[in-house]
Amino acid sequence: MKRFTSIVLFVAFSFSLTLLKGQDERLMAIADSLHRTFISIDTHNDASIKINFPDRPSSTYKGQVSFPLMKEGGLDVAFFAAFVSQGPRTEEGHQKAFENADFQLKGLKAYVQEHSDEAELAFTPEDMRRIKPTGRSTMVLSIENGYCLGTDLSKVQYFSDLGVQMMTICHNGNNEVCDSYRDTVQFGGLSPFGREVIKEMNRLGMMIDVAHASKATTLEVAALSEDPIMTSHSGVYALYDNLRNVSDEEIVVIASKGGLIQIGIGAFFLSPLPRTEVGVTHIVDHIDHVVNLVGIEHVGIGSDFDGGAGVTGCNSMGEMKNITVELLRRGYTHDQIALIWGGNVMRMMERVQKKKF
Repeated sequence: MKRFTSIVLFVAFSFSLTLLKGQDERLMAIADSLHRTFISIDTHNDASIKINFPDRPSSTYKGQVSFPLMKEGGLDVAFFAAFVSQGPRTEEGHQKAFENADFQLKGLKAYVQEHSDEAELAFTPEDMRRIKPTGRSTMVLSIENGYCLGTDLSKVQYFSDLGVQMMTICHNGNNEVCDSYRDTVQFGGLSPFGREVIKEMNRLGMMIDVAHASKATTLEVAALSEDPIMTSHSGVYALYDNLRNVSDEEIVVIASKGGLIQIGIGAFFLSPLPRTEVGVTHIVDHIDHVVNLVGIEHVGIGSDFDGGAGVTGCNSMGEMKNITVELLRRGYTHDQIALIWGGNVMRMMERVQKKKF
């Protein structure tokens, strides 16, 4: 009798696995189809370091970002950030940071030109729509850390003229623009210079990114900016109390101005569990929270790949359709998924750029 019961349980288990496999294959087929129709956007990666400094040793795994991986994962557009680590807040330190950002941005432009059969540089959502049917990937330029501005407001114009569409105003330390989440309180938000930077970014149609900013900085930027702002790669503090994540108060304020919470794919954003136990379901849990709190129009995805990100089931750009599968499994409609993947970013970008064109 025990043997018969074991056989029955084994057959039932095997049947359940077959059903689940069949459902996953069906959902992946739908995901494949969807990614051929809408434009998908990742608002942050750190591949610039590998591209511009290929021989530099790194404690962070590199290789999660490439144009072939974008094609494999159904990702159309990626914001490539010129990353500048925080250094001494001196005239020499600021000049080195500026030169570093300048070198990386010019290197990214050269890289996409060298791979023109695979990718093209975009400056507007209209560029993204034009490039999509060609089958090529799309690069958008951004900067991570306003430290590279020093105290020179004209550098905002310089970087805008170079093609930068978004700037993360700080990183893991205070700079001349604002307080970081990971430093002592100096300005209580923005500095006087930082307020001028926000106004200049508004004037130039450059998107403002408050990832890495302190809560006080985020709230002040949202209040001061004429345009929507975003956090390009973060998690939800209510689900995981990592100070790098955004509180419900910040989410509500950012959304009230038409802005975006872009959910990161780093395990360190999503859960206190070991990295191997953090998966795609955790990414979508954070998406769910933002949707339930402020609506589908205020959420998206910013991976932080090549910057330490990655979870089981989505460890490179080649696996990003797995997020779509989970969204489908939870009942998100095709139109909603299109908003999460790119529609929301393009809408915000068009609003910010309205003064440019």
